[in-house]
Amino acid sequence: MLTYNYFLVTGAAGQIAYSLLYSIAKGDVFGKDQPLVLLLLDITPMLPVLEGVVMELQDCALPLLREVIPTDKVDVAFKDLDAAILVGSMPRREGMERKDLLKANVAIFKSQGEALDKYAKKTVKVLVVGNPANTNCLIAAKSAPSIPKENFSCLTRLDHNRACFQVALRCGISANSVKNMIIWGNHSSTQYPDIHHCKVNVQGKDVTAFDAVKDDAWLKGEFISTVQQRGAAVIKARKLSSAMSAAKAICDHMRDIWTGTTEGEFFSMGVYSTGNPYGVPEDLIYSFPVSIKDKTWKIVDGLAINDFSRAKMDATAAELVEERDTAVSFLGV
Repeated sequence: MLTYNYFLVTGAAGQIAYSLLYSIAKGDVFGKDQPLVLLLLDITPMLPVLEGVVMELQDCALPLLREVIPTDKVDVAFKDLDAAILVGSMPRREGMERKDLLKANVAIFKSQGEALDKYAKKTVKVLVVGNPANTNCLIAAKSAPSIPKENFSCLTRLDHNRACFQVALRCGISANSVKNMIIWGNHSSTQYPDIHHCKVNVQGKDVTAFDAVKDDAWLKGEFISTVQQRGAAVIKARKLSSAMSAAKAICDHMRDIWTGTTEGEFFSMGVYSTGNPYGVPEDLIYSFPVSIKDKTWKIVDGLAINDFSRAKMDATAAELVEERDTAVSFLGV
């Protein structure tokens, strides 16, 4: 007999969740034979909106979805969880200093980490989406000492997917013909999209991204800045942040955790940096290339790093160290 799995989405009345919940509920993430219960957490003023989301999920008549539980209470939302997707966070408002944004989010993710520690299964897989995602993830992990830090990750798959499509577009091929892209570092404008280990399938043959694109200046310049600034470009065009693409990336990320990666392929995830083979400072959530087996990620080792890449990897690490130190100073407040 199949057991139900319990999956939480926070910020569940928001636009990312609205794009995400249908895919989870119909089995795109955790499998086509896995019955599930969805727990939807949001702040009290959003509960009426959440009721509408629940009605829509019910009206989809999805065979795997056994129950939808909307709530504003952490003891309900975090109980016995198999997976938690932490989408809700404090957005940066006009005139808000970065340290004020960090302080507000430390309070949110400290309380959610404590709730995970108290109520969730110790095997729970936690994906942090709400920005600043890397540092929010670190605070949540630090606030849940009984759950292994390896169970926490943050979303850089959206940046990874953006980078893959830019290369595919340039080569006139499909995005799934681009493999082993890497996003190093922070989910911010300092992130480093690295194509030095990327393989592109052109007419049935795998070649390097440099050989496929045949424009080194673009790959080392405009390509990187396009990926780094893509989120801001979407906001400028849509007047709203990325939702559809973020939801797709969340599904990709969680599905890879659940089902594993193909031999010889890797993807980008923000994971705990302690013990990493690339000289990245300890005690950060930093995006690395990872492979996954049995729901356990492993940083891909042995990739050559040239001086160009090292400088960019160090720059994004420096930003994360500063973010971490600022955020940790608020933990005792």
